[in-house]
Amino acid sequence: MALSYLQQAWTEASHDGIDADCLAQTALFLALAELTSTYGEDAAARYAEGLSRRIRNGEFSLDRARQ
Repeated sequence: MALSYLQQAWTEASHDGIDADCLAQTALFLALAELTSTYGEDAAARYAEGLSRRIRNGEFSLDRARQ
């Protein structure tokens, strides 16, 4: 449900002319700021350290074929 809300907001912002890269950078900033606020800087940093591996493994590739 949360993803649906964010996708709707993203679509609306895109229709209003907000650049996709700007949206992505802002979304990442807000997400990391929320994680830091909720769990603290050390926990948020540990989470962020694992993101490169997850990106390379395709966890964030929406167009990737799933079996």
